[in-house]
Amino acid sequence: MIMKSFGNVVVKFRHLIMALALVLMVPAVWGYLHTRVNYDILTYLPDSIETIQGQNILMDDFGTGAITMLIVEDKEDKDIVALKHEIEKVEHVKRVLWYDSFADITVPKEMLPQKVRDAFINGNATMLAVIYDSSTSSDETMDAVTEIRKVLDSGCYLQGMSAVITDTKDLAEAEEPIYVALAVLLASIVLALSMDTFLAPVFFLLSIGIAIIYNLGSNYFFGEVSYITKALAAVLQLGVTMDYSIFLWHSFKENEKKFEDNKEAMAVAINETLKSVVGSSVTTIAGFAALCFMTFRFGLDVGLVMMKGVALGVICCVTVLPSMILAFEKPIEKTRHKPFLPTFEKIPAFVQKHNKAIFLIFLLAWIPAIYGYTHYDIYYDIIQTLPKDLPSMVASQKMEDTFSMNNTLMILADADLDAKSGDRMAAEIKNLDGVKSVISLDSFMGEGIPREILPEEVTDVLYGGGYQLMLVASEYVTATDEVNQQIDAINEIIHRYDEKAMLIGDAPCTKDLISISNHDFNVVNWASIGIIAAIIMFVFMSLSLPVLLVLVIECAIFINLGLAYYTGTSLPFIASIVIGTIQLGSTVDYAILMTSRYQVERASGKDRNEAVLIAHKTSIRSIVISAMSFFASTFGVGMYSGISVISSLCMLMARGALISMVTVVFALPSVLLLFDPLIVRTSRGFARKQ
Repeated sequence: MIMKSFGNVVVKFRHLIMALALVLMVPAVWGYLHTRVNYDILTYLPDSIETIQGQNILMDDFGTGAITMLIVEDKEDKDIVALKHEIEKVEHVKRVLWYDSFADITVPKEMLPQKVRDAFINGNATMLAVIYDSSTSSDETMDAVTEIRKVLDSGCYLQGMSAVITDTKDLAEAEEPIYVALAVLLASIVLALSMDTFLAPVFFLLSIGIAIIYNLGSNYFFGEVSYITKALAAVLQLGVTMDYSIFLWHSFKENEKKFEDNKEAMAVAINETLKSVVGSSVTTIAGFAALCFMTFRFGLDVGLVMMKGVALGVICCVTVLPSMILAFEKPIEKTRHKPFLPTFEKIPAFVQKHNKAIFLIFLLAWIPAIYGYTHYDIYYDIIQTLPKDLPSMVASQKMEDTFSMNNTLMILADADLDAKSGDRMAAEIKNLDGVKSVISLDSFMGEGIPREILPEEVTDVLYGGGYQLMLVASEYVTATDEVNQQIDAINEIIHRYDEKAMLIGDAPCTKDLISISNHDFNVVNWASIGIIAAIIMFVFMSLSLPVLLVLVIECAIFINLGLAYYTGTSLPFIASIVIGTIQLGSTVDYAILMTSRYQVERASGKDRNEAVLIAHKTSIRSIVISAMSFFASTFGVGMYSGISVISSLCMLMARGALISMVTVVFALPSVLLLFDPLIVRTSRGFARKQ
């Protein structure tokens, strides 16, 4: 017999496929190990905004990309000078500024200008500014931070974004293997309870694991990925593609009863699975595709990675997995057992009997869901949610306690701005609420001292490319109303003296992020709804079903995010943008599965009650298993992760899968029953052909 179908080709070349899958693991692992990871979320802001343009000027014209502050307690001046010289020997440290950069240490501190003392000294503590020749989140800067910490002893605290990013990297790298282990362990438990064999789920996980490694390895071609994307990709891909493996297994077992040859049964199962999972994966891919519409490029990062991951999951499901199952069929059969998961037979009858009451509950649920959805608290400063025992967080607290300083803002002004104007501008800024100090040549030295006689180590840092750099120490925390008002006030002052001046730093970038994320929230939500509604309309050739199915899942999304308000939980801004899209794309399949069977039964001549009842009975178990698999792959990570943004995203996805499951199992059948006349009139394929 000539093998023509895709399934037959896979079966015929199953040994070659397994061998090729293993060989391809080598470049995939290499790519995974050599893909750079970006730990600075602010770098995904668009290049067109002023704060990012200013950061680029700082790097290109000043040769300076990062600044950290070092607090030193209980040390003599000569020891501090020695430490300063040790730090300056570290590769990629450009300069270290201390008060001896402006005056000799033999000068008694009491004789120093008040501005110098305010900026660098407080009691037994002093502060040094460490200037790097590489960008805030570059590998070179993180390596430099690590090396600096090696020369520090007790009583020394390195504070700043680069230190935070270094700690985030160390924490993420330590936790990521645990993420995968937890996801696999909990998914294995769900599969053991729901499947009729203990060994088959092992091959499900192996197949998905191969697809995950291919996905993470192929990220090499993107140049770099966000640490959030890297941390979520494996567990998310496991959660959203597990259904495909389960469907293949069930199809194979059903076809084994029809064909004497198990290879022929598998070939048919592959073809059936391919047809089903392609349709299912399209909505999931569409959900991730909507993230690519974000102005904040993090959406493009996670969207492309997960679109690729779902596609690779489908490919491995219909090639690698069936090859494994056929190769190990006998051992798999020896581990067969009765499924522990119940059949849920009573739920469809209950829903049918009480469908009007359930629909009323569904409608009423929208009221608290909408209120909670529109009132939950969002935070933008991810740094503040990191574990407080990280070295950078300890240093930040020390900086706040000792110097009342939480932020370093940077002003880029015209280098030709005269000393008198520069001094006045700095004085106005210093008088603003929450400004601790202003470091600039003019504010320190005054009008009478020519800039030409200043030390090179100072002018090298504070002048470059036609600009002069001023450092503003702020008492306010990033992403607060106070610091945002302070930023507006500083911008108003500097633009009066120099209309082209720019204010840059983490706080101004975060302020821009707030504006951008509000825009992205609406764009992504409407894009995902529009794309998925269009897919549903095409699949069912219906005008009403896209609205009804999307509304059912959107209710689940509103409940999921709205619960944050009622539990007093603050969510990261990323969650508010991406969770709705991910939950819609990955769980609308539950609704499509039930509706597809309802369509088949309605077209065969069944009345609406019988059609919905059959669709409900035949799909409920698959929906529950799918939702529980998604829940299992994300819940453990959410509970374990010490990185709040990853923990929040995983907990929301886990909870969202369960809420979508409950909504589809209970609300959707009621919706189909009550809107059946409208569905039949506005859709093709729901009435028997005469």
